[in-house]
Amino acid sequence: MNRRMTWTGVVALVMTAAIACTSEDGAAPPASTPSATSSTPTTSSAPPPSPTAPATPTAKPTATAPPHPVSLQAMMAKKYDGRNLRLGRVLARNSVYTRYHVTYSSGSLTISGILNVPRTPGRHPALVLNHGYIDPAIYTNGRGLMREQDYLARRGYVVLHTDYRGHAQSTDDPRSDLNLRLGYTEDAINAVLALRTASYVDPDRIGMLGRSMGGGVTYNALVAQPGLIKAAVVFAPVSSDAADNFNRWQRNDRPIASTILQAYGEPARNPTFWRNVSAVNFFDRVTEPVLIHHGESDSTCPIAWSREALAALKTAGKTATMYSYPGEEHAFGPAWPTSMARTVTFLKQHGV
Repeated sequence: MNRRMTWTGVVALVMTAAIACTSEDGAAPPASTPSATSSTPTTSSAPPPSPTAPATPTAKPTATAPPHPVSLQAMMAKKYDGRNLRLGRVLARNSVYTRYHVTYSSGSLTISGILNVPRTPGRHPALVLNHGYIDPAIYTNGRGLMREQDYLARRGYVVLHTDYRGHAQSTDDPRSDLNLRLGYTEDAINAVLALRTASYVDPDRIGMLGRSMGGGVTYNALVAQPGLIKAAVVFAPVSSDAADNFNRWQRNDRPIASTILQAYGEPARNPTFWRNVSAVNFFDRVTEPVLIHHGESDSTCPIAWSREALAALKTAGKTATMYSYPGEEHAFGPAWPTSMARTVTFLKQHGV
């Protein structure tokens, strides 16, 4: 990875949710139900208190500290309102689908993207695609996951590829770098909610697919909003542990590393912060089946990261499957058609 990248480009790589591992071409768990209580008052053999005795003060409930604003717990508590999905100009049209420039709302921001809509009538299953890291300075609308956009639309899916905040025509977020780009996860979650409002989308058949950094975005969405989608697929994802990603790409880049460490501390000295931005520590919240694809020769995002994520998901009792591909590198080459056929089979098996 080029250590001379711009601050905006490099810091984007830092988290699981938003820590990029490559250039692409490259509500807390529900509280337990309280047990039923009897309306019959209990009796006591103790005499009533003396009228002159002072009443025992009632203990005040202990206030729960709010989560750190840069944390997955904050994302769990956040209210999402993805809306205003608007079709813009037609970018391309073929016999199978029409490709549009689109925008939608993510909180106070407007996010751009592309939308492939099958030309057959009725409601269709849909997918939100989360792309890997591409320097925002050179990123253009819909760039990334181009093969997947076309492949999936030709198989009957409405495909929304979000540009993320600060990319293409999306509103910039001046705090995005400092927030470790967890905003990308917010944009992905709101993309699903926006899709649900479209007359050509079956709101009960929406999935998510992420690649590289977008795989981290997908992991974060799964733990932040369980039940949001039906199934998730990740290709060559970053580590589900944010410290892994920091140590791999930022540790030796002193100006950037110093800024991050000044804000949040060393992973070893402030493990609570780093734990709370790492999806692996919240995999018990995942409710959707997960499919992982990873090349065994990936020198960008080591396959060990996906094996660790798979083991953590299974330990948490989740439905997770992983395919490894001998000889395949980060971008996927000869095995890509096989991986995509497996992806569609997986999605259909799980109702997408």
